Amino acid sequence: MARADPYGDIDFEEVTEATGLAPDEIKCLKNCFDLFDTKKQDYLSADELDEIMRAMGFRPSQEELQELLEEIDEDGSGQIEFAEFCQLCATFLVEDPDIEVMKRELKDAFRIYDKEGLGYIT
Repeated sequence: MARADPYGDIDFEEVTEATGLAPDEIKCLKNCFDLFDTKKQDYLSADELDEIMRAMGFRPSQEELQELLEEIDEDGSGQIEFAEFCQLCATFLVEDPDIEVMKRELKDAFRIYDKEGLGYIT
């Protein structure tokens, strides 16, 4: 049985235009987003955003986190959808476009959810 394309619902042109990210970077971010979206709700909460930021070495205060959420939450839903997540990540990638650094940071963030060190999240 053929598996559905995990990137099938992404409008790469739109995301690239909004963020400047290359298709490979968008795919990498989609994988990361899906790992953090453990409830498979197609969005991340403010608490999950806080965990991601801390895993990447940032220590935002609650006020800073709220400001960041308001800045990237374009539709005001209080939830971070994939396109908004890409915009957030693009701000960091523009400063440091090294794909190896991004992969390392995403792996570090992944380890927060991989509490047993099994290499996957259920």
